[in-house]
Amino acid sequence: MTPRTERQQQIEDAAYRVLERRGFAGATMLAIAREARASHETLYRWYGDKTGLFRALVVRNAEAVRQMLTTQIARGHDPMQTLARLGPDLVDLLTHPRAIALNRAAAADPGGDLAAAIAAAGRGTIGPLIAEVLVAARDRGALRFDDPQAALGLYLDLLVGDLQHRRVIGLDPPPDADQRQARAAQALDRLRRLLDGRDAA
Repeated sequence: MTPRTERQQQIEDAAYRVLERRGFAGATMLAIAREARASHETLYRWYGDKTGLFRALVVRNAEAVRQMLTTQIARGHDPMQTLARLGPDLVDLLTHPRAIALNRAAAADPGGDLAAAIAAAGRGTIGPLIAEVLVAARDRGALRFDDPQAALGLYLDLLVGDLQHRRVIGLDPPPDADQRQARAAQALDRLRRLLDGRDAA
């Protein structure tokens, strides 16, 4: 990790702490700079503005899942195994306290910029990769469907359902590792049953 990358991580950690204490409206660049013990000028130079900083948080949140999918696709790994590996990680990504904090902040952002950033880094970036894995599974005869976007929506509904929404409004705690694994396995099993190329006639 370079000194700049390490410093950015410290600033972004500070941004989450301020966000949790003050909400999106109160998470000003000045408050974040003070929390991170960084200069106001550094934050503006690196991130542009508050929306840019929070957009960077969203992108960093999704990066590990994006990299995993990109690597699996590039190496031609079995797509069903890739989905099995993806499921728990994706549930973790979408229900992690940091993701929930960002979603709550997006709901409080009247301009909608943060919501757009979340959509771009999530469904807009990760979604096409998952769809590519689903198409690869179809090409190998493991699944049958006509519309990749419909298949993607089905998979996400089976995997996540209303869990993220329930987390955002405070009804559910974050699922633990065993719960994430069980949920992912159940979603993949149901996906196989609903889109099983061998059984669909």
